[in-house]
Amino acid sequence: MLASQRSTIGDIDVIKGFFFVARLVVAWLLALTFVFTLMANSGPFRSMQPLPEIIVAVVLALVVTGAFSHLRRVRLIAGQVNLDTLGNRQRRQIELPFEAGEAFDMLDAAIRELPHTEEIESARDSLQVRAKVRRPSPYGRAVLGWLNPFSWLGSRRNQIFATVTPSDGTGSVTLVCEPESGAWTDWFRVDDGTNLVNAEAISRALARRVAERRRREQQAATQAATDKELAQARLNLLHAQVEPHFLYNTLASAQYLTRSEPAQADRMLGHLIQYLRHSLPSAEETLSTLGEELERARAYLEILKIRMGARLELRIEVPDALRAVTLPPMMLQTLVENAIKHGLEPKPGGGTVWILARRDGDSVAVTVADDGQGFGAAGGGTGIGLKNVRERLQLVYGPRASLAVVANVPEGVAATLTVPAQQMALIAAEPRP
Repeated sequence: MLASQRSTIGDIDVIKGFFFVARLVVAWLLALTFVFTLMANSGPFRSMQPLPEIIVAVVLALVVTGAFSHLRRVRLIAGQVNLDTLGNRQRRQIELPFEAGEAFDMLDAAIRELPHTEEIESARDSLQVRAKVRRPSPYGRAVLGWLNPFSWLGSRRNQIFATVTPSDGTGSVTLVCEPESGAWTDWFRVDDGTNLVNAEAISRALARRVAERRRREQQAATQAATDKELAQARLNLLHAQVEPHFLYNTLASAQYLTRSEPAQADRMLGHLIQYLRHSLPSAEETLSTLGEELERARAYLEILKIRMGARLELRIEVPDALRAVTLPPMMLQTLVENAIKHGLEPKPGGGTVWILARRDGDSVAVTVADDGQGFGAAGGGTGIGLKNVRERLQLVYGPRASLAVVANVPEGVAATLTVPAQQMALIAAEPRP
């Protein structure tokens, strides 16, 4: 069955090839007959009577040879012979899944990288590219030179005209590759498949660039997914740890207070329950809100107030309207723990922790400040916690979020989270159960 189909296709190609060669032969025969008819009445030409027949025979032989060479080359390049592949003029319509400007840049680069390209005219505003391409001899240096009939008419160069048509986020490329001569010359000459090669080369170059772009996008998506998984793993680790030393010290303090101050022990355990309720990982790892994170931080600080006594004061100034703004889980807690560990606990007299929030245009700034030892103190930490905060901000919000850590005046440190405020209205508008 397959052999029969191949045989049929081969027969069709032979027929098409025959008519193609016959067309060229007839065109040359008519042209030569016309020329020699005009010259028949001249005296010098009448004395060279056998010469016209010889010239016609030689020219037609060269035409047939060149035509069959063209047929064979087209068959090798395209794998088939038809009116489209045999023609000296090639047209392609290529759809690129990018906006017109980006599609034009790809097209311009593909044409510039084509071998033997010269005289390139690129107009980005009108999305057009024109270029001239020297036509190489596919069989090496031409042996016949000017004796080859196909070199008598027209130019030895090809030309390319390409445009990009914008269409709803995509670019449609119209590509035309043709000889640098009028269409009438196609009746008398062949281009040895050079325009077919140019059209296919530009089409392949565009396909390669699209594939490279898709590959880079896929790699970026994979990297983003990997980064998200790493950040999630770090967050889960933070949840799993729940600061073991803090938990042990709190339980030990509560055990001690049950004997001396049962009311204080009960308050401490209540705050611990509140802290753990907000610290355990949820089934769905989604963004938290400033209000939820503030409840966790308040419970943590209330426990420390019972343990540290007058050495710790707490000031919270967060408007109710800002409590619905989204915030990654444990981020505010990290800044509060840094303020205690590296600022107030090492300071003999203790100090104050401030948690402030304000809206500034499309952003919300959340500040955790202390009047502890500040940057110059020994044992100021490794900076890993702040590094993780910055990475998670970039992962969730990109360049729209930031973390700034500066010295507090007159002493201590102030860390400010800046996050987008547009999510706040969406969350606040959701119906509550």
